[in-house]
Amino acid sequence: MLLFFISTTALAIGVRILVNPVSNVFQKYLTQRQAHPLFVVTSTYGLLSIGCIFYLFLNPPIALPLSFWYNSIIFNILGVAGNYFLVKSLHQGDLSVLGPINAYKSLVSLVFGLFLLGEIPNGWGISGMLLIVAGSYFVLSQSSSSQRFSWQIFQQREVQYRFLALFLSAIDALFLKKIIVATNANLAFVSWCVGGFLFSFTAFLFTLQSTSFRAHYSVLKTYKWQFLALGFSAGLMQLSTNYAFEGIQVSYALALFQISALVSVLLGVQFFQETQLWRKLAGAAVMVIGAVLIILFR
Repeated sequence: MLLFFISTTALAIGVRILVNPVSNVFQKYLTQRQAHPLFVVTSTYGLLSIGCIFYLFLNPPIALPLSFWYNSIIFNILGVAGNYFLVKSLHQGDLSVLGPINAYKSLVSLVFGLFLLGEIPNGWGISGMLLIVAGSYFVLSQSSSSQRFSWQIFQQREVQYRFLALFLSAIDALFLKKIIVATNANLAFVSWCVGGFLFSFTAFLFTLQSTSFRAHYSVLKTYKWQFLALGFSAGLMQLSTNYAFEGIQVSYALALFQISALVSVLLGVQFFQETQLWRKLAGAAVMVIGAVLIILFR
């Protein structure tokens, strides 16, 4: 266990846990300032792609395998769609609720990972993931009887968007792992940035039929520092995700990432005046126990 905590994988997981909720804060902030969710996604990929051009100039790839290209296409289509629905959900819902919902991603990746990657977790790992999901119950539950956890909560549009984003990004993570295995974490990051920009920008062009680009540019100009902060935090989040996937099973990594639920709850209360802090912290704490099981017995 000590070797795990001093490894590159552990460092990557730690960075991912801290940075992902920060990225969500900027996404929610910008959509609340009239920034279209797809424009937020496209701008993020675009800013990061500029940095990737310099990286490719200094480190040109040689003889990329065919698997890199077709996995990248699938990976980026799923990634752009998942990112878009994530931003839409954050625009409408509470960060402290929508962040912990992400716990279910590890279960989705577990099922599909059996077929796509052949990754088989042990009993302790499955127990840890189930605890993480159980903890999300307390985060979703509210103290008032009219808002207790029920199937009705899944009728909320923002929750539906979040689960759709979760499903897409969970499968997307498995194709990301394939790219990393075929090349390395850095080239997988370049694929995420450049491919994501191409697909999201193409989709964004279709949205201009009802609005002008000038309106989007005005938002970008007004909140340029927030867009830059989002690009930096999102890029650091994705790069740390790639390095985490290099050293641990995808389903385990996605489960461990859910410790960020604690950060999401605190940020949601701090910046957006969201309520039910102690109940949500209790649920997030159960998630942390599940994560500990994964670390100890992986």
